[in-house]
Amino acid sequence: MPYRSSLSAVLADVVAPAAEVTAREGRFPRSAVTALGRAGLLGLTVSPEFGGGGLGLPEAADVVARTSRVCPATGAVLASHFAAVAAVESCGASWVRGEVAAGRHLAGLALSEGGPGHHEMEVPYGMPSSAATRFADVVALRGRKRRVVAAGEADSYLWSSRPIAGPDGLTLWVVPAQAPDLFVPARPGGGGPGGSATSTVCADPVLLPADAMLGRDGGGLDILMRTVRPWLLELRAAVGADVLGLGLGTDVFGLGEKCPGGKDAGGKDAGGQGPGAGGPDEKEPGDQDLARGSACRHVDSLAST
Repeated sequence: MPYRSSLSAVLADVVAPAAEVTAREGRFPRSAVTALGRAGLLGLTVSPEFGGGGLGLPEAADVVARTSRVCPATGAVLASHFAAVAAVESCGASWVRGEVAAGRHLAGLALSEGGPGHHEMEVPYGMPSSAATRFADVVALRGRKRRVVAAGEADSYLWSSRPIAGPDGLTLWVVPAQAPDLFVPARPGGGGPGGSATSTVCADPVLLPADAMLGRDGGGLDILMRTVRPWLLELRAAVGADVLGLGLGTDVFGLGEKCPGGKDAGGKDAGGQGPGAGGPDEKEPGDQDLARGSACRHVDSLAST
């Protein structure tokens, strides 16, 4: 398969030489992501209509598995990216698809919520606390997402909120990373493989055009269950539970699935003990710890390379 040759070249020439530094220093693998984009691998699963590879989950899982063996951080970033792109593909958000296919756009997932001293709330099994309020053609999105892979590094995030209208379901949004008042904490304390930039992302609030909605208002749960969940289960397996620390009850991607070691995604064990009773849990920063604008992509963006 042609994509395998391209991937082998990127792994040998770019990913492998930087993997040790990425893990040791926790440095985001920007050069790897840029090279994967140039090789057409970020757009592997985008429809050919938009210039993508037109391939599916088996090929994406193969890319993630092979990459994770060389650099776990890059593998985790790709897993999050492919799952987010699958949701976008299922709903036809054309501007994102074109940018991903061109290798200029890295997508991420912003689905997991929770706070210190509380059991982690994971979608698709929990109603998000993030709120969306519409004013004419503008939506104000407010909330805090945890364990976001590529936080501050992705170009957009697949974000879940309560519906604008009605009490049932949830709504998905494509939130550009450059949106004002989208930020990560100054002391993120994230988790995930070293270098994966796994952290909290906050919207306080973020103003979006109403057409940033993915699918229909209140219809996001169906997208998560039918598309995102199957992709994440397969891609998470491709990355490897040991790599993601799932044996410690860490569900990086917000699946809400049972993890090895008898703990669920929120770190709750068979005895009913939550995160505070076991391993360390991510600390929730106060307002004084927030660095506004830092969720925007770094200056060395894919578009400028």
